[in-house]
Amino acid sequence: MASNALSLFPSIFRHEPTLSSPSLFTRSNKLPLLASTWRLAVSTDHTPVFTTSTPTSAFSDNTNNKNKEDEKANEKKNGALVGDGDQVMSSNQFFEQAKDLRRSNDQYSSGTGSGPPRWFSPLDCGTPTNHDSPLLLFLPGIDGTGVGLVRHHKKLGKHFQVSCLHIPPKDRTPFTDLVKLVERTIRSEHHASPDRPIYLVGESIGACLALSVAALNPDIDLVLILANPATSFSRSPLQAVLPLLQFMPDTPYLSLPHVLSTITGAMMASLEKGVGGLPLPQTIEKLSRDIVAPSISNLSVLADILPRETLLWKLQMMSAASSYTNSRLHAVKAHTVMLSSGRDPLLPSQGEGQRLKGLLATCQFRTFEECGHFLFLEDAFDLLTVIKNVGVYRRSKERDFVTDYIPPSPSEVKGIMDKNRWLNILMSPVMLSTLADGKIVRGFAGIPTEGPLLYVGYHMLLGFEIVPLVTQLFEQYNVHLRGIAHPMMFLKMKDGSLPELTLYDDFRLMGAVPVSGKNFFKLLSTKSHALLYPGGVREALHRKGEAYKLFWPERSEFVRMAARFGAKIVPFGAVGEDDIGDLFLDYEDQMKIPFLRKFIEDLTAEAANVRSTDDGEIGNQALHLPGIAPKFPGRFYYKFGKPIETAGRKQELRDRETAHELYLEVKSEVEKSLAYLLKKRESDPYRNLGARLQYQAINGFTSEVPSFDLD
Repeated sequence: MASNALSLFPSIFRHEPTLSSPSLFTRSNKLPLLASTWRLAVSTDHTPVFTTSTPTSAFSDNTNNKNKEDEKANEKKNGALVGDGDQVMSSNQFFEQAKDLRRSNDQYSSGTGSGPPRWFSPLDCGTPTNHDSPLLLFLPGIDGTGVGLVRHHKKLGKHFQVSCLHIPPKDRTPFTDLVKLVERTIRSEHHASPDRPIYLVGESIGACLALSVAALNPDIDLVLILANPATSFSRSPLQAVLPLLQFMPDTPYLSLPHVLSTITGAMMASLEKGVGGLPLPQTIEKLSRDIVAPSISNLSVLADILPRETLLWKLQMMSAASSYTNSRLHAVKAHTVMLSSGRDPLLPSQGEGQRLKGLLATCQFRTFEECGHFLFLEDAFDLLTVIKNVGVYRRSKERDFVTDYIPPSPSEVKGIMDKNRWLNILMSPVMLSTLADGKIVRGFAGIPTEGPLLYVGYHMLLGFEIVPLVTQLFEQYNVHLRGIAHPMMFLKMKDGSLPELTLYDDFRLMGAVPVSGKNFFKLLSTKSHALLYPGGVREALHRKGEAYKLFWPERSEFVRMAARFGAKIVPFGAVGEDDIGDLFLDYEDQMKIPFLRKFIEDLTAEAANVRSTDDGEIGNQALHLPGIAPKFPGRFYYKFGKPIETAGRKQELRDRETAHELYLEVKSEVEKSLAYLLKKRESDPYRNLGARLQYQAINGFTSEVPSFDLD
């Protein structure tokens, strides 16, 4: 069947040869390179296939030889280029590619617009960076086009092999048969690559499809990313649309816009009483014309995608899909990411997301308050950023937090910087480092840029120092510091009192890893800049009178690990927690109050204790929220000591006593840095926020505020 594809789609689609292997995607096959922003690689088979040769344009020579500035103009017209080199496509691109698919359907079916559901691989996805990148299958929503991820193709294509399901408008394949189609696809791929996960990304009906396939295949490693699933159809305003469709004339003005408009309160009221005494069909048409007039250029495309008969069929399918899927939710074992829009007019998506989170075995939930039903087409939504935030990207059975990590793009970094800019302005952190000759200088000049580097320091109360430390190093010194963090930032075993994982999204995006010897080893082996707090939770949740006191264990493993890779150790101190608040209710106080004691015990039981082998106060990793009385802000101060070399000392530091001596040296340097800063800040004329604001009022709001004189 696929052998006819070239003649069927001569203008905009490339033929994809059928693979003889049982695998749909073999490692030797690569995604097609970008040949045109709007073109797709299509197979007429029911299984996805990829090109095995470099694609050439399918347009005529005259079209191909047209000035390439036209292509750049199209890029500017259809999307804005962002700092990371990725093109952010506009939603208009959805209609452009939908029109291409419409023409292909007409050619394939001799003008009838029919044909079976089939997979296509978007050419603008390009080639993945890694040869073992996982497969991502997109399952469309009510539109059925399969181009719903058009805004994300380029970014996703760098890290996934992307294939999309297209369901022609006049196709009437039942939901259960679509389940079988996707099931055959994932089973074939799993057979060929059993150690790699398969990602199913679905919206509305497509989300039901993904859940159903996962329920029927619990033995296959699937990751589900679902937007506004139609499992809530029984509570949807769309129920009211079904009986109205029989009155609707099949015109370009009666398509999906009707669904979007008829469920608003004003529209429903007008439908009930009519407009100017008009009968119901004319009322619907008049209101629809008024609402969709500004989008008339895209209206014909919508009408082709969802004519009245197709819309009726899709709504009936949505009802069947909802019932079928809800009866099988108990069997879904796949890791699921639930994405819900706050302004979905078609489905009660926020409530449904919460419901499914409680029913599914492993489910992370994210809500997007300002987004509508078609989440993937929203300008404010970036699917790859969400995947990074929730931490579900992996290329094998187990996630490797180091090699599977996708660094943040410049636009993502800018977003984090902008969110925390006011904190940096408010606290005006003073950064000092130490040169090789022992001289203390302002800035980061004393810190080597080449890794591996291990930053070892003091953990302020509640970790207040982390955000300025990481952002300033990145912004001023172009150093990407990856923290070794508590496991509760990556996994929440059950619903309870621990903070939601969304609180730590930015930390995961910036490359934090769960504390473990394996992750520590891999960070240094990849020459990373790693951040370690030996004092851990006990130091960050210290008691009254314990500010700037180190709670380090006796073990010196990090010294031997650093020596193994010749990593430089940079000891540092940070002070200023007592300049933003006073600790008035600590752990000891709270344990005397019965209900708070119970809360602390429950909270600690939920989280993993990473110091269970340590005795005394070092091993007391009790989690609690200290009571802090805010103060008029002072200032944060950081001092990085002289880097300590371990290169060439691997054999020497295998000796425990020698390693412990170096460990104590590092600890002593941290304590010296703390003492230095505590003393010197007393002479800082701009330690107080008021003094800094006065200085900036005179010298400019963005001017760097000076501090104490250096020795």
